[in-house]
Amino acid sequence: MKKRRLPPPTQDFLTHSQIWLRRYGISLLTLRILALNILTLMILAAGILYLNQYKQQLIARELENLGTEAKVFAAMIAEGATNEPGEETPTLSQGAARQMVRRLSETTRSRAQLYDRSNFLLADSHLLMGGIGTVEIETLAPTTKYNDHWNHFWRWLGFNSDFPNLPASLNLNPAVEANVTLAMGGEIAGTVWRTNENNKLVFTMAAPVQRLKQVLGAVMLVRSGEAIEQAMDQVRFSILQLVAFSMLVTTGLSVYLASSIDQPIRKLARAADLLRRNPGRSHHIPDFSHRHDEIGDLSISLREMTESIWTRMDAIDSFAADVAHELKNPLTSLRSAVETVNRISNPDQKRKLMAIIEDDVVRMDRLITDISNASRLDAELSRSDNKPVDLFKTMMLVKDYYRPFLENNKAPRAPLIFTADTPAQTSAIINGVESRLIQVLQNIISNALSFSPTDQPVSVHLHVEKTRAIITINDHGPGIPPAKLESIFDRFYSERPTGEKFGLHSGLGLSISRQIIQAHRGRIFAENRYDSSEKILGARFTIDLPLL
Repeated sequence: MKKRRLPPPTQDFLTHSQIWLRRYGISLLTLRILALNILTLMILAAGILYLNQYKQQLIARELENLGTEAKVFAAMIAEGATNEPGEETPTLSQGAARQMVRRLSETTRSRAQLYDRSNFLLADSHLLMGGIGTVEIETLAPTTKYNDHWNHFWRWLGFNSDFPNLPASLNLNPAVEANVTLAMGGEIAGTVWRTNENNKLVFTMAAPVQRLKQVLGAVMLVRSGEAIEQAMDQVRFSILQLVAFSMLVTTGLSVYLASSIDQPIRKLARAADLLRRNPGRSHHIPDFSHRHDEIGDLSISLREMTESIWTRMDAIDSFAADVAHELKNPLTSLRSAVETVNRISNPDQKRKLMAIIEDDVVRMDRLITDISNASRLDAELSRSDNKPVDLFKTMMLVKDYYRPFLENNKAPRAPLIFTADTPAQTSAIINGVESRLIQVLQNIISNALSFSPTDQPVSVHLHVEKTRAIITINDHGPGIPPAKLESIFDRFYSERPTGEKFGLHSGLGLSISRQIIQAHRGRIFAENRYDSSEKILGARFTIDLPLL
């Protein structure tokens, strides 16, 4: 059946972006850190630059001051610039009013205008009236365009667009006539404007001129808000400088932070990829343990994982070679017996050869079974869920397992004694797989029973320290050759008592036991027990496990 080839999966935008960024050596992690920090600063800058509450407070205070000045102007004009001919209604004197308006406005930053009850302009502090006509006074523009530029900039941002526009002329323009009209009614009215010409802030305030509770006219003061705008611009400009400096520092720190995270991770990823692609061991995981942080921990874990994988690969190769060697011995014996059995006619010799063949088959069957169990041990330990295990109860289970074997067996056996230096109610809890720990104890105890004389006991003792649980198994056998204290844990190594039939053991029991204990983050070792004259009293196996 012909396989149908599936179309390649489509890449989304994020994948294309990552490919493009990596092509030009740009780190996506750096961009994320930089964007996050700069966005935080931009939000802060936008909130501070608006300064709406501060601006409204300045404007309200300026309007209040302007209203006070308008009241003073109106009161002084009402007292010093009115005519009272006989009993007629008082009126404003144009000459005296012009003189007072011009004198009063000299002490303030305001332009003063005086209107009579018919809305006729009697006096204007910016108009000089004489024999040659009327001359209008204009304030010179500043020598720098700094304020104008910032004014247009803030208006472009939308900060200075919250006031109505004021036309160029103030002479009873409909835009300001409402203030004068309210003043003619006895009220004080003020407004904040924006000029059409250059978008500058302007304050207007109108107050009634009253004499004997009669409104004779209205005084309107016009003041430029340039001082407020300059103050606001200065604050905003200072904040912009601070934000720019903070952004520069944040950018540098973000790039440094990202590089300190991104570059080591890239090196680790590149090294892991090289290890995956190249079967050799010429590439190694970089060591960042000197950093003493999470990346250092990651490099240590990757290095340990790599070493563990290489060790396991070596163990698999060694295990395969050992298996081939161990299987060749019974196969060679079996082959020789099969070839010989057909060449002899003596029935007794044939029976001996058939017995040899039977023993070799049993031996091969036992070897294959033990090899199969040993090869599955790693996978089973990795799949098993570790649970709290009470070692004292585990020892009692092992004791119950050996009780019928020791009591009912016709052949004499060495007695088995279980002791613990902790009371039964005090638990020695570890984290592990109970069935595998029982298997370890059974392997070691069985070996100890096979080596010990029938009149000497085998003792199993549990000792609990602060963070460790230690189990010792002592026998009274011939001991272990000092040069073989480590070799006995090798695969297929067998050191059996004298007189025992050959081939009853595969030599995998102690190797499996060490493998199980190491999987529980413990250690197992053997040593000899000596008396005062350096005579060997027997062997001791020690199992050291960490408490939960």
